[in-house]
Amino acid sequence: MNLLDLIQWPAFAASVAAAWMVGSNAKARRNFGFWIFLLSNLLWVAWGLHTGAWALIALQVCLAALNIRGLVKTEPPA
Repeated sequence: MNLLDLIQWPAFAASVAAAWMVGSNAKARRNFGFWIFLLSNLLWVAWGLHTGAWALIALQVCLAALNIRGLVKTEPPA
């Protein structure tokens, strides 16, 4: 077993933790959740590259764009 085979488990854990945090009423926790989601996107892309899961990589790129949108929307207007 390759170490990159194991990256799916931290990616999974980060995705679940981020989803929990984004559902929070606390703005700071929601904001942190979007950062955790971005970390999970990177981990999933790394795993997808390792396994050749191109649809997963495309999904993660799209989800990262949505997470960036979420980050921008949780920040106060300038």
